[in-house]
Amino acid sequence: MLKALDDFYKQQEEQTKSCLLALRKYILDTDVEITEAWKYRMPFFYYKGKMFCYLWTDKKTKQPYIGMVDGNKLTHPLLIQDKRARMKIFYIDSKKDLPIKTLHHIFELAIALR
Repeated sequence: MLKALDDFYKQQEEQTKSCLLALRKYILDTDVEITEAWKYRMPFFYYKGKMFCYLWTDKKTKQPYIGMVDGNKLTHPLLIQDKRARMKIFYIDSKKDLPIKTLHHIFELAIALR
């Protein structure tokens, strides 16, 4: 599992890689109950053993994003549902600093849901 996770990050282009690694650290530092796993061929994060969120990049734009599990139950103006039934995503601009306040608010909502 660790090899697949490490390979995922290593295969990204530099700016995207740095952004995804910063997001990974932020997510893991958010709560001691959050753990990381390799699921569905992507980095997945669990909160108290339940699926919580994942990291991925948009196929067309290559822009990184966080996918929130049960995002359909979260209300935040920057979460996008599109055609997803259960998930909502939050795009991250890899050329800028992480939007810590926004991430904190979204994660607060998601943890409260659990």
